[in-house]
Amino acid sequence: MWEHIRSNRIRSAILVAGMGVLLLLVGYFLGLHFFGSGEGGLVIALAVWAMMNLVAYFQGDNILLALSRAKKISHDDNPRLYNVVEEMKIASGLDKMPDIYIIDDPALNAFATGRNPDRAAVAITSGLLQKLNRDELQGVIGHELAHIKNRDVLLMAMCSILLGSIVILAWYASRFMLFGAMGGSRRSSSSGGGQAQVIIFIVAIVLMILAPILAQLIYFAISRKREYLADSSSALYTRYPEGLASALEKLAASTNQLRTANKATAPMYIINPFRKKRMAASDLTSTHPPISERVRILRSMAGASFVDYDRAYHEVHRAKKGVIPVSAVATAGVVSLRAAVPKAREEEPDEAHRTRETSDLMWRLSNYSTITCDCGTKLRVPPKFKRSEIKCPHCGRTNPI
Repeated sequence: MWEHIRSNRIRSAILVAGMGVLLLLVGYFLGLHFFGSGEGGLVIALAVWAMMNLVAYFQGDNILLALSRAKKISHDDNPRLYNVVEEMKIASGLDKMPDIYIIDDPALNAFATGRNPDRAAVAITSGLLQKLNRDELQGVIGHELAHIKNRDVLLMAMCSILLGSIVILAWYASRFMLFGAMGGSRRSSSSGGGQAQVIIFIVAIVLMILAPILAQLIYFAISRKREYLADSSSALYTRYPEGLASALEKLAASTNQLRTANKATAPMYIINPFRKKRMAASDLTSTHPPISERVRILRSMAGASFVDYDRAYHEVHRAKKGVIPVSAVATAGVVSLRAAVPKAREEEPDEAHRTRETSDLMWRLSNYSTITCDCGTKLRVPPKFKRSEIKCPHCGRTNPI
């Protein structure tokens, strides 16, 4: 398994370095155009890159959670979710329990973030908590903890920052070029260097167009690869691939758009948070593999080991090369599938109960107080409510706060 993680780290370093080279190239040619010196552009690009990487490394997880409007919960807030995360933490071999966050959104999605396994968090939407049963929730949580175990979360945060740096630099540079093109041309003509300036201008424009596209394609590639690896790890942790397969189908069927997602954070989620009408046409530029393929692979597994996932991947894709590293396959043992959790199990609530449970949780996390009227109606009082009493809309009684 450590060979698997080391392989991810090597690829991660190469990909991050590649995105950094793109940023430096853009900076170099912009420096030639604006300052007459490529070194000046390199210094600016390096400064931007270093600053954004430091921010991503030390505060990336907090920024991502804040952008997602996620709220931290404890065991008492939702024992069922906490116990599932704890089960998957033990199964994955993580030393520290990750923090658990809830995003108040009806969309079905989840993501993991953190600098390393000792400082990690998993966030799920309230919609996901309502719709998934225990087996399905285990599959999703197992997938997210696999990203933490495989050191994927820091990589994705770093790449998103680099991608954002390239796009921002190219966007502002294009505006500067647009407004300064005429003045720059006049200065170049008077100094006799017009031809060289035109060449530098063209090269800079080409790089500004290609750099964000190439960076985005690299970003997509590393995201897709890691989704397959996380799926395989989830099947191993839960010993029940059908749980994740069923969860993915529910996530795919959901029509709700995740309000807090954006293009930079999209690859962090278990499925693409943006709903598109023509999914087949967008598969090439999607941050995630097609859900139908992921489900078919999981349901083709004869067991729960990496070997079983790799065989299923071969069957679905008919590819010579598998998705699991050779070293991980070679050391994988036999892991049998387990049975589903019985639906009649007392601690397994139905969807109506889960909806009420999640609704109450979100009210509490938003600091609403609850007053129960004598007629049985539960009145939700917002934290900024200034009156000392509230009237029940059903029976008309006045209740003191």
